[in-house]
Parts: sequence; structure tokens; C-alpha cells
Amino acid sequence: MAFALSMDAFSISIGMGLMGLRYKHIAKIGLMVGWFHVMMPLIGLVLGKLLSQHIGFLAFILGGGMLIIIGIQMIAATFQHERDTILSPTGWGLVLFAVSVSIDSFSAGLSLGMLGAKTWVTLVSFGIMSTVLTWIGLIVGRKMGNFFYGYSEWLGGAILIAFGVKIILSA
Repeated sequence: MAFALSMDAFSISIGMGLMGLRYKHIAKIGLMVGWFHVMMPLIGLVLGKLLSQHIGFLAFILGGGMLIIIGIQMIAATFQHERDTILSPTGWGLVLFAVSVSIDSFSAGLSLGMLGAKTWVTLVSFGIMSTVLTWIGLIVGRKMGNFFYGYSEWLGGAILIAFGVKIILSA
């Protein structure tokens, strides 16, 4: 389950990696995504079944919406002469990115809590798997960016938008 939940982070990280991020920044992004892949299911485990019925759908809409906004902003930045991004993978933009790829872990935490899963095993496996797959995705995207030159940020934005729409439609 940890692998399956981390595949969104991997796929979306490829798009983010197209921005040509430095390895130090890639490390920070992976750790932040891993942290949220631990915290979101923990919150889900604690809240239980009652809240899952009311928040589950809204969480997917918000997560997908955040990805669409980040993607649109990345595409818009390709048409601007100054590349000052509002939702860059730093500061609050990084938090929004990490939350958006971790939303599905919240729902999984709710389900696993009802099934009586071992909390620490679940949280550690989610955190490690998502961190590693995010790093791999960012590095793959960074390497691919050299092939796409000026279009890499546009392509990354399009990937984020596609995944945002996919998340919303699967809700």
C-alpha cells in the first residue's frame, strides 16, 4: 500500500523535477513529502471513520485543485520574462505540493485505522517509500529537463494539471 500511495508523488515529482532543481532542494522536497506521508495517515488513523464520510471527497477536490493551480502557475511562468513563481517548490509552495500528493494517505490512514493496522509500521513504510520515490521522480525529471530545454517547465505544469484533474475525477 505504501508503494501504491507513493506512486502519485513519484509521477508528479517528475513534472516538478523538470524545473531543473538542485540536488539539495530535491532532498528537501523528498523529506517534506515523506513527512506529510507520515502525518496525513496519522491524522487519518486518529480521526477515524466519522470524519472520513464528510472530508474524504473534499480532500481529493482540494488536493487536485492545488496541483492544477501549481501547474497553471508553472505554465504561466513560461510566458513571463521574470520567473518569480508564486507557488514554487519552496516555502508555502512546497507545503502545498507535499500536502497535495499526500491527501490520499489521509484516506488510507482512515481505512487502516478501522482495520487495526500497526500504526508505526504503517507510518514508517509510508514515509520511507514516498521520500525515496519522490527523490527518484525529481531526479528523473531533472535529467529529462535537459532534453526539453525551455519547454520543460511548461511540460511539468501540464503534468501537474493532468494529475490534478485525475485526482478530482477519481474522487
